[in-house]
Amino acid sequence: MKRIDKTLLATLSTQAAAAPRLRAHHNLHPQLDDPVQRLCIAMEPGTYVRPHRHMQPETWEILLILSGAVALLIFDDGGRVLERIELAAGGEVTAVEIPANTWHAVASLKAGTVVFEVKQGPYATITEANYAPWSPADGVQAESLEGWYHHAQAGDAVPKY
Repeated sequence: MKRIDKTLLATLSTQAAAAPRLRAHHNLHPQLDDPVQRLCIAMEPGTYVRPHRHMQPETWEILLILSGAVALLIFDDGGRVLERIELAAGGEVTAVEIPANTWHAVASLKAGTVVFEVKQGPYATITEANYAPWSPADGVQAESLEGWYHHAQAGDAVPKY
């Protein structure tokens, strides 16, 4: 039996805090070609999740907050925020299902944040066509955009990079 317990969450958070990208993963699925991908992702504040969608292959995604808090931003094709949803452990919203082909990004709002993600498999790396063309890939501009996520609201447009 596989368990998600306080020890696992603490271990993942420690690993994420020490990692260059401020993230750590723990897969529950046995192999990358499993038809249902399920994993815990520890995300520390400052980690950059580039806006993306799951179009190729077309995939929905479920996020469930286990500890801490994240801001989920949903964007239109031009980079305007359509919706901001805050997921917090013990909060009003604790899980969302993101439809396929939906531009989205998340920002960790608290140290020790861990989300549980479920999506259709098999695992496929995100291709360039699935990254938002109006978002930076990495570097100083990405750090700036990640900071913007923390206060972005519905109607706000992604700053030009």
